[in-house]
Amino acid sequence: MKSSAFTAASAGIILILGLVHLLYTFHGPNLHPRDPNLTVTMMTVSLVITRETTIWRVWLGLNASLSLGLILFGALYGYLATLQSAVLFRSTFLLALGLTFLLSYAVVTRLYFFSAPLRGIAVAAVLYISGIVVNRAYAS
Repeated sequence: MKSSAFTAASAGIILILGLVHLLYTFHGPNLHPRDPNLTVTMMTVSLVITRETTIWRVWLGLNASLSLGLILFGALYGYLATLQSAVLFRSTFLLALGLTFLLSYAVVTRLYFFSAPLRGIAVAAVLYISGIVVNRAYAS
């Protein structure tokens, strides 16, 4: 299997996670609190830093931002892996940036989220690292 296929698969997993998360952010109850009263409170209470928004709007914005970051990584690294693999694998910066991104998301997910997205990010990180290892093995 070519190294770019591992990296593209990694990017695909992250892209799917981002798209599903964006869908869940704006449709359905999956990212709503189980307590409906908490939702009402979040919709009416503002932050200390400003009265221009509510906790609910910030919640939606943060979830959308998280999704967009995942989508950007998936789209960019998927593109690089499939159509510009020479650029990607010759750039220590891009490879390190991608790995740092994945490992950072893994840590944040482990600390603050739940096991399903952590498993997806872990698989994506292993595939990404595998792509680098395979590329380096064939380059030698």
